[in-house]
Amino acid sequence: MNRVVGVHGVGKQLMGSETLRSEWLPALSDGLLNAGEQDLSDGEFAMAFYGDLFRPPGRTLAVGDPLLTASDVMDGFELDLLLAWWQQAAQIDPAVPPATGSTTLARSPRVAQTALRALQRSRFFADVSLRALVLDLKQVRRYLLDPDLRTAARRRVQKRIGPETRVVVGHSLGSVVAYEALCAMPGHPVKALVTLGSPLGMRMVFDRLLPRPGAWPGTPDPGHPAPEPLHEPGSVGAFPHWTNVVDEGDIVASVKDLSLLFGPALDGRTVHNGSHAHDATAYLTAAETGSAVAEGLRHDRDTPRHD
Repeated sequence: MNRVVGVHGVGKQLMGSETLRSEWLPALSDGLLNAGEQDLSDGEFAMAFYGDLFRPPGRTLAVGDPLLTASDVMDGFELDLLLAWWQQAAQIDPAVPPATGSTTLARSPRVAQTALRALQRSRFFADVSLRALVLDLKQVRRYLLDPDLRTAARRRVQKRIGPETRVVVGHSLGSVVAYEALCAMPGHPVKALVTLGSPLGMRMVFDRLLPRPGAWPGTPDPGHPAPEPLHEPGSVGAFPHWTNVVDEGDIVASVKDLSLLFGPALDGRTVHNGSHAHDATAYLTAAETGSAVAEGLRHDRDTPRHD
């Protein structure tokens, strides 16, 4: 009985649902206990896994990710996202040099290399290889601009949601997948959406959401495939309670207060994850996350478990 479903972020293409579940379940249980709540039993939690959709065909665990360099950063979305990360990092980390106007406007072949080097000086990306950074950029782009992959990822989430599911927890890009998947499930049983380190507020993400926030289903949207029948977008209407948990130093979650974009009913909470501001485990163990999940489960706790 999947009362809670987790949705992971980028960079998990060489993992699987059970591998991630073994990491997320104890971390989230700790978050609940830290909030003074009852932890989750083994049968109450499931992972919605879509990382394999980004895994190159024919690869094995021994081969790993493709070798990527700064020259592989595509102009357009990928470069724009990279520069947005650089700008955000420079604002909160003194070790990161600021991006000058001449540097970002020139868009020369060296801009991506300069941005990647600057980001690797940040404590946020200190343990992230250049190859992994480039791959993360490509995964975000592919999800938002590849309709087939986007649909497949959303369906992975929807298949994990059963009649007893009450909470969906989405981290990083997983918060975008979770948001869109739930909006495309009229009448779903989910009572609470909990987003962690979410990029939903970034303009280049927000403007590409399906459904488009602020628009009603069926509104023409040139350049985007027509969405499925959906709840009212741009609000928390698709889920009775939405909590966004963010670390002030999280570069990916550059817009901290999502209520400015999705409505005042959205509950925003800040946490301190130390040097691992965007780390999923750090978010999951936070009492604020545990409290938000418990709120979604509260009305079910009066019924006995069947595990």
